[in-house]
Amino acid sequence: MKTFNHIAICIMALGAFVVTSCSDAPDEITSYQLNRNFSPVDFQAKGVSTTSARLQWTPVDHADKYLIEVFADDSLTFAGSPTKTLEAETNSIEVTGLLYDTDYSARVQAITSSDASRNSKFSEVYFRTSAQQFLKTFKEENIADRSVTATWNVDEVGSDITTLRAIDANGAVVSNKQLTAEEIEAGKAVIDGLTPETVYTIKLLNGEKERGSRSVTTIADLNGAIVVHPGDDIKAIFAEAADGATLALYGGTHVISGGDDTAAGALVVNKNLTIKGIYPTNIPVINGRFQIEDGASLSLSQLVLDGTGTSGDQTFNFKTADATYGALDVQNCEIKNYTKGVYYGNVTATIESITFNNCLIHDVICEGGDLFDCRKSYIKVLTFSNSTIYHCATTRDFIRYDDASGSFADAAPVITVDHCTIDDCCNETANKRLLYVRFVGNSITWTNNLVTNTKAIFSNQSKTAVPTFGNSAYFAADNLKNVVEKDGNLFTDDKATWLNASPYSAASPVFTYNEDNAKKGWGDPRWAK
Repeated sequence: MKTFNHIAICIMALGAFVVTSCSDAPDEITSYQLNRNFSPVDFQAKGVSTTSARLQWTPVDHADKYLIEVFADDSLTFAGSPTKTLEAETNSIEVTGLLYDTDYSARVQAITSSDASRNSKFSEVYFRTSAQQFLKTFKEENIADRSVTATWNVDEVGSDITTLRAIDANGAVVSNKQLTAEEIEAGKAVIDGLTPETVYTIKLLNGEKERGSRSVTTIADLNGAIVVHPGDDIKAIFAEAADGATLALYGGTHVISGGDDTAAGALVVNKNLTIKGIYPTNIPVINGRFQIEDGASLSLSQLVLDGTGTSGDQTFNFKTADATYGALDVQNCEIKNYTKGVYYGNVTATIESITFNNCLIHDVICEGGDLFDCRKSYIKVLTFSNSTIYHCATTRDFIRYDDASGSFADAAPVITVDHCTIDDCCNETANKRLLYVRFVGNSITWTNNLVTNTKAIFSNQSKTAVPTFGNSAYFAADNLKNVVEKDGNLFTDDKATWLNASPYSAASPVFTYNEDNAKKGWGDPRWAK
């Protein structure tokens, strides 16, 4: 009973308090002052350069100034003495006289001058000043296959440098060169221990502080290569070369001497040959064709192949029958202005493989032949990857592979088209075929491609294997979508994305994918960057 009375009394007292509070409204609180200032909030470092940074924060009530301490080579430990001690009467300050490429910690305290006991706790921020850039852009003559020569302006850099460092694409240090007094004074030094045809970041350092950084790609491997300059007789050079030779070409135009009233002729490839461009920034042009004989292999990289002024035949023509050819491997090349097509196999011969990777193929109009044309030969493995083919085969077929299976026991061609952009091909005559494949036993993979602006069908040939499809997209390619079993498209891409608008942006180059499509994995990856 006593407990109940105590509870009732408490409830009545609380009610009385509530009534009193509601009836007697207190004065409005317009300020609230603690015994100590709040610490500054939203403390940031902005506009950080090589030698300065702007520090700013939200103002603190009742603080009449701010103490700022800056510590060098520090990451919020604030050990030792500050490098700079500053005061500010407003909520920002420009800190100057900093050292480039250096970690800094800063802290700010809200001060009340008349009462030090009210000073706030510190707020903290970390930042790093920018590296300097005194390393000059690499010139062609300073880039070799296993070394590069770095240069800098001595008047700007002075003597405060110690090291040249080469870092690979994975961030690993592959070469570290300590600079001599003579190199520092000359403003030039060679860093070696590099790998041919590899991208490096070269850093100019003072201790571990960066005074310059440039990207450079080493040239093709010149070890044992035959160096060819524009104006040299490439036919004569090859004729004298041993089987397995590598020709390394300097930038410029290399004309294969012609005949039969043609401005540019054919290089007869009757031995295994590698031809590559030396400088990635100055890709050499070969004006002419390649006639491949006697089972030879041919490897090409970092070249422009131009058919202007040639006889009108294909870029590559396999000529010797009853031979087994090695690989035709074409990497990072541009192929243009050929009349009949890109390759032609019209002899009974086996070709181990044909590969086009990271290539641009355009303006091969195909008068008298198809774009990729195999009539009597057996190509074991045919691969197109990471490439763009445009404005080609305007009235002809894209891939033609006739049935020569009767001449080759147990033959089973494997065809792969992956990550390719194909535009404005087979576009002037309806129902030309992307896959005019009739060689019995073929298998086809068609994945991650972007096909636009074509009147082509996939195939109307019963011998064409239905491809393994995956993640490809199509625009303005209605004939590929519709299946017409009689004399028409026998199959379609059942995993396709059919676009209602062009996937390309208006920016140059024209194949740059717009933002909606750049990350879909369709087509040549170079245009998604």
